Amino acid sequence: MMQKTMPLGPVMLDVVGTTLDADDLRRIRDPLTGGVILFARNYTDRAQLTALCAAIHAARPGVLIAVDHEGGRVQRFKTDGFTRLPAMRKLGELWDKDVLESCKAATALGYVLAAELRACGVDLSFTPVLDLDYGPSEVIGDRAFHRDPRVVTMLAKNINHGLMLAGMANCGKHFPGHGFVAADSHIAIPVDERDPKDILKEDAAPYGWLGMSLSAVMPAHVIYPKFDKHPAGFSKKWLTLLRKDLGFEGVIFSDDLSMEGASVAGSVVQGAHAALSAGCDMVLVCNSPEKADELLQGLDASVSIDAQRSADRIAALVPIGTAKNWQSLQADPVYQAALTLLQTL
Repeated sequence: MMQKTMPLGPVMLDVVGTTLDADDLRRIRDPLTGGVILFARNYTDRAQLTALCAAIHAARPGVLIAVDHEGGRVQRFKTDGFTRLPAMRKLGELWDKDVLESCKAATALGYVLAAELRACGVDLSFTPVLDLDYGPSEVIGDRAFHRDPRVVTMLAKNINHGLMLAGMANCGKHFPGHGFVAADSHIAIPVDERDPKDILKEDAAPYGWLGMSLSAVMPAHVIYPKFDKHPAGFSKKWLTLLRKDLGFEGVIFSDDLSMEGASVAGSVVQGAHAALSAGCDMVLVCNSPEKADELLQGLDASVSIDAQRSADRIAALVPIGTAKNWQSLQADPVYQAALTLLQTL
């Protein structure tokens, strides 16, 4: 008998190890849970990852399994056949030499990234990074494509196309832009003192230009005091601008509520309430089982602007088509051609 799929809740959390224990299962099955994010600690090899994803999907049919898997410094699975993906700056450098080749390579990179993850049961990667490469950022750096927002837009659009060809959605980050500030929001509370007009003209421009090709957005844990006193992910002003002025209709994820940049909102429950009431559809809590339990016990999901619409948006990120398994993928000429293209980077 097919297990009934529950509506997806607004919380994305992680699991402790490489298999599910009783506490993991309890959290995944909680009605407030709608997603699970994986990290390098959850990976030993492809067979283990595939089994873990299957167990998560069995515990909660329809749940969204995600990972930060961009390439370069941010790639959680790197061994046992996974392609070592280059940092996005490599695509920007290629753009400066050959625009069309860089677009072709970006599509290939998106396809390889998504096809390999989907072959193991992962539904979504939090990519592409849309931040501009200003230089001093400690946390962005070579994760950014380029300094020019037009180049960022075009390369991201091609990454998104490659993801889509493998049946995966995308998530642009970190709105409206994390590339200008030097501080790392994992360990500090960055403040960007620029005029909002400059931020909208430069950093936020790709979010508008990408239009319907953007499936999801993750705001930055950065304060832009000349626009709002709250970090973007807790700012109704910023998220309303994203929805109304830039016309974004997809999922808005909060960044990790366990990060230092989120501490200005108070406890993890207060942070989740602030994010959801500001306009986020789903909130993340990572690397802290205690905080995940605190959130599941204390969250009032009714603070969401439109909980049903948020659930529908999240469900739309779950891939519909059947993914190729790893063996079939290796025999796929499209995949092999994409791997060949990546050798140019």
